[in-house]
Amino acid sequence: MELFDTHAHLTSAEMLPFARDAIDRAFASGVKTIVNICTDPTSLHHGLQISRPGIYTAGCTPPHDVETEGESAFPIFEQAAREGKLVAVGETGLEYFHPGLDRTLQRTFLIRYLHLAAELKKPVLFHCRDAFSDLFSIVDLEYPKDFPAMLHCFSGTPKEAEEVLKRGWMLSLSGIVTYKKNEQLREIAKTVPLNQLVLETDSPWLSPQSKRGKPNEPANLIETAECVAKAKGISLDALAAASTQTARQFFGV
Repeated sequence: MELFDTHAHLTSAEMLPFARDAIDRAFASGVKTIVNICTDPTSLHHGLQISRPGIYTAGCTPPHDVETEGESAFPIFEQAAREGKLVAVGETGLEYFHPGLDRTLQRTFLIRYLHLAAELKKPVLFHCRDAFSDLFSIVDLEYPKDFPAMLHCFSGTPKEAEEVLKRGWMLSLSGIVTYKKNEQLREIAKTVPLNQLVLETDSPWLSPQSKRGKPNEPANLIETAECVAKAKGISLDALAAASTQTARQFFGV
């Protein structure tokens, strides 16, 4: 059995000190491929150093950081993307959950990263909280239809999941699907076609139920996979094979 963690922050400040040990534990547990999400120039620098077969790099400034780092970091991520060092552009998107963030600036950088991804024919990874209507509207206008996109760490409503899927995007489930009170998300998991379903940890955050309160890492993906397989009524092996194949095709690795 092989699993694919489509979204982990291996070289974030919180995880970098134990990243190499975490990678070893992931590989030993069956998580054979990880996409490392870099959100600033420092994490990108370290990410490119650890990148190798099985460990791939994606990056951009996420929406909650564009006010402080968006302009200075954009050319750095752009250069990495143009040099073929990134397998995807992201996580870009919209963050409306936290008050006080500049929504206009978030939308501006979302469009810039969408155009970069489209020009380079790179998949794009979305972060979205409390902003699905604006995200759908902007992407429909600014990103070519049927170009590859993934909604990372989905936690929305059934209607929002339907909108994600009808656009042909991948829908990624994280450890939050395992939380005891998250029955709605497990119901959504049942409806996601296997060719649009992928898994992630969002390490070092969002540890699955049995590890809550502890730093997350890619080896914990197995618990999320078991939960999703149970919700869909299929074997763990079947889910692992399908989600890994879907992720490989999406990222082209």
